Amino acid sequence: MSEKRILLASLLKPVNEVRMYEKLGLSLCRLPQAQVHLCGFQAAIPVDAPPNIYFHPVFGFKRLHFGRAKAQWLYYRLLRRLKPHLIIACTHELLLPSMYYARRYKCKLVYDVQENYTLNLTAQHNYRPGLKHLMAAGVRSIENAAAGSIDHYLVAERSYLQDLPFLKQDYTLIENKYKPKATYSLPVTPITLPQGPLRLLYSGTISEIYGVFDAIAFADTIQQLRPGSTLTIIGYSPRKETWQKVKELATRKPYLHLAGGDKLVPHQQIVQQIQQSDVGLLPYQPNESTFRCIPTKLYEYMAHALPIIVQQNPTWHTIIAEHAAGLSINFTACNAAALLKDLQQQQFYTSGIPGDVYWNLEEQKLLQAINNLLI
Repeated sequence: MSEKRILLASLLKPVNEVRMYEKLGLSLCRLPQAQVHLCGFQAAIPVDAPPNIYFHPVFGFKRLHFGRAKAQWLYYRLLRRLKPHLIIACTHELLLPSMYYARRYKCKLVYDVQENYTLNLTAQHNYRPGLKHLMAAGVRSIENAAAGSIDHYLVAERSYLQDLPFLKQDYTLIENKYKPKATYSLPVTPITLPQGPLRLLYSGTISEIYGVFDAIAFADTIQQLRPGSTLTIIGYSPRKETWQKVKELATRKPYLHLAGGDKLVPHQQIVQQIQQSDVGLLPYQPNESTFRCIPTKLYEYMAHALPIIVQQNPTWHTIIAEHAAGLSINFTACNAAALLKDLQQQQFYTSGIPGDVYWNLEEQKLLQAINNLLI
């Protein structure tokens, strides 16, 4: 097979984003004669990237800014310069220029469906009611319009297969399993929690819907019962108001340790916090947009044998119960003393780390799907 140029592109995700770079990009660069290009938001370029991966950090603007319109032109100009054989659009916002280019230059087009964007907009409260429904209608119209030009879909969540009407038969389920670094070693199991202070962890997107304030309230109670306990909040907050409130709380609560917030945090820094913590928290507020999705950090915590406390949810409860990975609670009505007793009496990961939390199988499916398109 002659050299094939593959372009992965996202508008708001950084060029070093975990799914686009560490999972899809690094896996695709293993294809024979593949030249992998990553287009995204400005971020640090990984110094250890393989020689056949190229970074194009062409986007840099606020989330609601006219620069997002200019980005379409910048992106299309990049397409004309790189002349890719295959495009993987990692966001709906780049579907239209990708579709136009693919039709005009006979390029294969893949849509990596990372979110149910329409449901996110309507079910969450990030925008005013009228605006969010207008935005949701716009997103769905773009996805429907592009469907006839898309050669294949990569789908990040199993629930999307039932939820998204534009999906055709040409899809591959590529879940956000954990891809360990070369330095990763299998944790020693089973795990028993320490008797004294606990190091709690909230990682990933810092937002109200993902339960950051429920995590803080939970840590308040644990700190009273186990003095010296801490809560580390690490990740990125897309809303300034949320991050400002978290910082204000931290000034009054010295056991809160913050990292990131208004800036992106390298994924390896998050992994280090996972390795140093005693309990990982998933206090997601019940919401239709997240109820049947599996958070990426669930796989990350399990891969590092971190005991997990999750908000009551049948999907998540099944996973952690099957692998003795943690407990399900109602974060807004929790008997903390009884919970601590339960945590102390249990051993976690008694059968070791489950093999299905890792990226290996997803990589095999990805390479087969993309290789078939490039033949």
